[in-house]
Amino acid sequence: MHGFNADTEALGEAILRYVENRMRLHPVPLDGPRTLEQLQSVAGNTITTEGMGGLAALKLFGDELALACLSSDHPRYLSFIPCAPTEAAVMFELVVGASGIYAGSWLEGSGAVFAENAALRWIADLAGLPAQAGGVFVPGGTIGNLSALVTARWAARSRRQRSGSTAPGPTKVASHQGSHSSIRSACDVMDAELVGVAGDEHQRLNGDNLRAVLEAEGPETFFAVVATAGTTNFGIVDDLDSVAKVCHEYGIWLHVDGAYGGAGLAAPTVRHLFTGIEHADSFIVDPHKWLFAPFDCCALLYREPALGRGAHAQKASYLDVLTDAQWNPSEYSIGLTRRARGLPLWFSLVTHGTHAYTAAIEATLEMTRFAEAEIARRPYLEALREADLSVVVFRRHGWEPADYHAWSAEMMREEFAFVVPTSHEGETVARFAIVNPATSQDDITAILDTMA
Repeated sequence: MHGFNADTEALGEAILRYVENRMRLHPVPLDGPRTLEQLQSVAGNTITTEGMGGLAALKLFGDELALACLSSDHPRYLSFIPCAPTEAAVMFELVVGASGIYAGSWLEGSGAVFAENAALRWIADLAGLPAQAGGVFVPGGTIGNLSALVTARWAARSRRQRSGSTAPGPTKVASHQGSHSSIRSACDVMDAELVGVAGDEHQRLNGDNLRAVLEAEGPETFFAVVATAGTTNFGIVDDLDSVAKVCHEYGIWLHVDGAYGGAGLAAPTVRHLFTGIEHADSFIVDPHKWLFAPFDCCALLYREPALGRGAHAQKASYLDVLTDAQWNPSEYSIGLTRRARGLPLWFSLVTHGTHAYTAAIEATLEMTRFAEAEIARRPYLEALREADLSVVVFRRHGWEPADYHAWSAEMMREEFAFVVPTSHEGETVARFAIVNPATSQDDITAILDTMA
């Protein structure tokens, strides 16, 4: 199996052609899901004792299996939070995969870690975090949020131990009732209690509402507050400044979940919405969402990285050689083995420069404003609220839930667009998440026309 030979060379050339041909498509095909029976009929038993050979396997994937996967970089893929990596980032994924880099320790991957840390530094500077801030790239926002909250609890317990307190340790996390599902998942994993805080008139977590909950529950029972910089469903940015002040007053860890919206820090037109994020104790943003990196990539940053290391560094005799290393990424999150998932982002940033990132994010914000204007001028449509960032949620007057689902399914069957319904306060509605600079005005109007 191992070793480079004529078959390997032919396969390598075929793979490069496959990648090149796909990247030349503008737009790429949307494609769509198939049933298990349909896939079984065209693929059958792919794992056999003798194998089918690399070229045949690539042909099966390209001709059948790939077509059963939605292209999240399609300009009319506007559901969930799409992924629209730059060509530079996509191509560098091939380099990362071919390089055999273990990026969990400085000893084994110092060059990759150095580059990843440069990308993390750019993000930290956007957020206004101090010079000592640092962290690691993890698979996604779920792991990023969980790792940050584990660190927050560890830090609270450490302070309590140093003080000699015999009182019960804090067991609660406060967050907006509409925070991402991964926050509840993290609390379930940690056996912590998630306490919801009602939003203000703008559907944001703010300091006044947070203070009321902390006082009612007892602030000493909380080890973290989670604020959101860009909710998934609406793209709402919490009142980070007032929340940070309350957290500082009570000495409670502030974690900011910016998995989707944190990229807006690079856009001058919306940067003011993030005032207060500079006071966060930890912060995440997923470059595979709105910073044009491929799956999977979440940047986890700590104000004081030593706390992250204290919570996550694993101890074992075979790891002793790594103890005094300059920076071991695996010591700052859950998980020991890791790939250099931050390198495609670093390569794209180095290739294009940060001004290009600002321009691309601003372009998606401009497209969002265009979508809002198109919705406003159509009497059969109505936006639920003005967009903070690049998510637009709107209703079609006269439609029931079945109408939304039929409309979405028909567009999917035609491979015209991927726009699935969402819900708000029990009402089924439509939603655009615009993070792809290739999404055009024609794309927006064409989709809205189908609702007439």
